[in-house]
Amino acid sequence: MPESRAGRINRVVLTWPGVEGHPHRFGGTEYRLGRREIGHVHGQSLVDVPLPRRVRDELIAGGRARPHHVLPESGWVSVPVRSMEEADAALEILRLSYDLALSQLAKRSSPSASAEG
Repeated sequence: MPESRAGRINRVVLTWPGVEGHPHRFGGTEYRLGRREIGHVHGQSLVDVPLPRRVRDELIAGGRARPHHVLPESGWVSVPVRSMEEADAALEILRLSYDLALSQLAKRSSPSASAEG
């Protein structure tokens, strides 16, 4: 049986160090790095990802994502996933969220960050 779009996303995201999958409160799967959510999947057709506003605006302007389907003025984006190619595009955006979260986590846990505290 071929892999589903959500199955592919789940399989890949859960290979990233520190990421855990949890049930999302509105259905689907939420991915977290520590306590921070890096995004979630709704069924087979939509991925929502939190990003800094500047990054969010660039992705929307470039046509790679849409404003969040419920909170369009937030830093979140929604990425339609109607094909495996779109699943791969959603994975790129989830990876961007992961890399940003990892970078912030590293800054918070560095000795100089605690000394500045």
